[in-house]
Amino acid sequence: MNPHPQRPDDDNDDEMIGTLLSRRRALRLLGLGGGAAALAVGGVLAQRGAPPGGTGGTSAGTGGGTGLPGCVVRPAMTEGPYYVDEGLRRSDIRKDTTTGKVSEGVPLTLDFVTSRVAVGSCQPRGNVLVDVWQCDANGAYSDVAGNTGDFLRGAQVTDAGGRASFTTVYPGWYPGRAVHVHFKLRPLDAAGRVTGEFTSQLFFPEEVTDRVHARAPYSRRGRRTTLNAQDGLYRNGGNQLLLSLVGSPEQGYRATFDVGLNIG
Repeated sequence: MNPHPQRPDDDNDDEMIGTLLSRRRALRLLGLGGGAAALAVGGVLAQRGAPPGGTGGTSAGTGGGTGLPGCVVRPAMTEGPYYVDEGLRRSDIRKDTTTGKVSEGVPLTLDFVTSRVAVGSCQPRGNVLVDVWQCDANGAYSDVAGNTGDFLRGAQVTDAGGRASFTTVYPGWYPGRAVHVHFKLRPLDAAGRVTGEFTSQLFFPEEVTDRVHARAPYSRRGRRTTLNAQDGLYRNGGNQLLLSLVGSPEQGYRATFDVGLNIG
């Protein structure tokens, strides 16, 4: 692996794609209405071009009201220039399989729960391929920008309960972007063929990132230059993709991300 990984830069970074729609339009596209309108409180929807193997996507995520289903509408975001389909089916993505090196950093467990949004409820959706990729504590991605390896990349298929769990590390930072993790959801048919695609990003609370990045190895990079409020993607619906974390820098963190998927 390159001993001096190249980091992303401001000139080759993610750009917002798609069109953010009103809640009313989002509800119509999801087939929701009437008493189900509360399902999308606080949410936005992104309409994207048709990806290979399927139609454009809509997504939903954790709700914020008592008695509501666990999904509200979420925004789609660009996959950025650093996605690589490595074909790695694994839950622990910290290890570089080419060198055996394990990425340093505060442990982070990401639990995805995929559902199909129905009127007034979210029904568990299995057989969804979940891809996750991110930068390491030094702000570097594997297998791009002159780097080799496959650290901090991996994919899993959700089980019958719609669940897939990843063990990773808290992300570092690079210029021009707030701290984030990329994910892609692709429903599969019975033959394992992709029938749709939804791509977005997860963000982190600033106060948690401050505590994590004050520790080694993150502290060697210095203070990050772009906060959530300054990130162009976060300003377009990132608050609906903000993780709620449980844990500590000493013991690690865990977060569950509920996401409704009405494609494929």
